[in-house]
Amino acid sequence: GTLAYILESPQENGVIWTGSDDGLVHLTMDGGKNWKNVTPKGLQECLVNAIEVSPHDKATAYIATTRYKFNDHTPGLYKTTDYGKTWVKITNGLPENAFTRVVREDTERKDLLFAGTELGLFVSWNGGKDWMPFQMNLPVAPITDLKIHQNDLIAATSGRAFWILDDLSLVRQYQKELKSPTLFQPENAILVNGRSELDKTDESFSGTTSTEGVNPANGIVLYYYLPEAPKGTLTLEIKDLAGNLVRTYSSKKDSLYRKWDGGPSADPTLSAKKGLNRIVWDMRHPTLPGVPDAYFECSYKGHKAVPGKYNFVLKVDGKQLSTSAEILANPLYVTTLSNYQAYHQVMQQMETEFTQMHQMVNSLDAKREQLAQLLPSLPADIAFNTLRKDGEALVKKMKTWDEDMVQRKSKAYDDVENFPNKFTANYIFLVNQTESDIPIVNQPSLDRKKELDAEWVKLKNRGTEFLEKDLPAFNKRLFEAGIGGVWKR
Repeated sequence: GTLAYILESPQENGVIWTGSDDGLVHLTMDGGKNWKNVTPKGLQECLVNAIEVSPHDKATAYIATTRYKFNDHTPGLYKTTDYGKTWVKITNGLPENAFTRVVREDTERKDLLFAGTELGLFVSWNGGKDWMPFQMNLPVAPITDLKIHQNDLIAATSGRAFWILDDLSLVRQYQKELKSPTLFQPENAILVNGRSELDKTDESFSGTTSTEGVNPANGIVLYYYLPEAPKGTLTLEIKDLAGNLVRTYSSKKDSLYRKWDGGPSADPTLSAKKGLNRIVWDMRHPTLPGVPDAYFECSYKGHKAVPGKYNFVLKVDGKQLSTSAEILANPLYVTTLSNYQAYHQVMQQMETEFTQMHQMVNSLDAKREQLAQLLPSLPADIAFNTLRKDGEALVKKMKTWDEDMVQRKSKAYDDVENFPNKFTANYIFLVNQTESDIPIVNQPSLDRKKELDAEWVKLKNRGTEFLEKDLPAFNKRLFEAGIGGVWKR
């Protein structure tokens, strides 16, 4: 016979298992000086295709055997818990014609087994007593080998490529019956730059595309189970260890959100359907606000959170479910926590200022439109001429400030060639250019920030004067004239 599989036990030095192509299993406990035949009693001539030593018990091992060359397609998986002294066949639940090629035990959860057969992948939650299909979107193809690596399950198939079941943490936490809402422990995530179709909470995505490979989700993937659809709004709060709120998600869509070209994307909403649900936190701070219908060639995404531990609180009908996970620094970059903290401080300052800029722009633009619509409705009486004239001057003054802040003529890519950017577009350009996976803010960026901050002080003072002086004073005159004023927004 020929040795078809040799495995040195990862649990013990000098313990080696072998399997031959005529169905013999041998074991040495002393590095090969002495061998013992530990073949399961009654095992027919077969190919011992794979051997697995349990990562949880050094005396437990599994073998996958095949007899397809004898035109016998019945599965043949065997398990020993005493170094091969006794074996038990573990094939209950496997189809009679699914001959077996490999069996592996999970490195974290004891008795969680995966079996590769001629007809696909199967899973056992109880050490092989029972098996069930674990196919999902995996093509029905021979599974020739399996490996658990970095918390993923990697499958080699015959003719249908390599496949990776990303994130075994959810599988390891599986329970047959859950009667209350459950927030599962997520995997840690490395701070990297990339994208994936799996970043979105899209139930229609099958995990494959016809034109390209699919990367794992770029972020912390949170799974939660709802035995019933909640009565109220579902919310998810993400906080750092200091208790600072980093990001919030909700199952209720933002009623004020409106999509336009060159505007920010809508934040994901939490799924509130019965059963298992999923959302990916992209490790970013909140999305920045835009100016309706104004085209900005930029990203409105908040910067990525710094490496560290984060807490997640899911609120479901008065209950709070908590878990935590870590963002890990990219090992390819030479960085320190102080680098990240200094970078975070600068980015947070700029994003806070930019948010205030667009909030002021949107508020004053709404008030300017209200005032512009109100003035034509003033009585034609000569007594209102001065009021009308002063109102028109205020509208013009507010329009000038708005034009200094935002370029509203741009409606598409490269319109900036004809309609130069204004202040907030220049500011968010700096925000985008400063953001980096390498958390180092260079001096030119700091110099440019200093210039723009000084410019913002002047523009902010002008805007504040409208809000706190000009509009209240004009409102007072309108009320004294018996006409309603401009309301707040």
